[in-house]
Amino acid sequence: MGYLFNGMGWWMVFGILFWGGIIWLIVWAVKKATEHKSSDAMNQNAIDIVKSRYARGEITKNQFEQIKKELS
Repeated sequence: MGYLFNGMGWWMVFGILFWGGIIWLIVWAVKKATEHKSSDAMNQNAIDIVKSRYARGEITKNQFEQIKKELS
């Protein structure tokens, strides 16, 4: 065992672990960046969004009725 890891052998092991960690980190970051986020707004359909905007007072009753008519 002593002959296997003397001299440059340890550097090779550390190099493999280092580059393996870098590759894993890149793969993890790409997966995180491309995964679909599930938020309430994405799961609601358009009419539910309009209803919640009307309830919060962001749009008037006339705007709500117009948007509802256009979506139907």
